[in-house]
Amino acid sequence: MNLGILIPIAAVTIGPIAWVANNWIRAKHGYPLEGRRGELAVREDPALAAENAALRSQVERLEERLRVLERIATDPAERTAREIEALR
Repeated sequence: MNLGILIPIAAVTIGPIAWVANNWIRAKHGYPLEGRRGELAVREDPALAAENAALRSQVERLEERLRVLERIATDPAERTAREIEALR
């Protein structure tokens, strides 16, 4: 094959191959991906947003429960017993 034809083909294909390799490495390591013009590609996934909202509310509930448990663990036993009796 003629070397004169391979040089322009290599010049045209090296850029896209490098872009694909760069985005593959970025995706593999969790970095945001770039579009063809260098802008960051933003993906809005409604299912992911709903899951994030559900997880946030679950974390808030767990944090509230943890605060209650910490208060029970650090309060004197007499006071905790009075509060438990008051709830009955």
